[in-house]
Amino acid sequence: MKLLFDQNLSPKLVGHLGDIFPGSSHVLTFNLDSAEDDEIWEFARIREYAIVTKDVDYNNLGVLRGFPPKVLWLLLGNCTTSEIASVFRHRYAEIELFEKDTSTGTLLLRS
Repeated sequence: MKLLFDQNLSPKLVGHLGDIFPGSSHVLTFNLDSAEDDEIWEFARIREYAIVTKDVDYNNLGVLRGFPPKVLWLLLGNCTTSEIASVFRHRYAEIELFEKDTSTGTLLLRS
């Protein structure tokens, strides 16, 4: 699964998780850090990314439009980049199953 990290997350996550999520990127890489959610949604859909965010807006878009793209919604509160990376590593098997699940568009990730 290729991940596209939203502007509310550190670009360093790409490096922290590149070994288990190759091809992942951050919106800054594509100059989308100031883009509207709709533009990022369409970008992710066309390029087959899953959106990683702490923002409810992408979940709401998924409810309205369906998926792809899939959304990994982080419900972690204030935490470090390392803590977020740890959650992804700890929940890797679940994220893999989510990627293959054709009935679910959003995965909630808590610590």
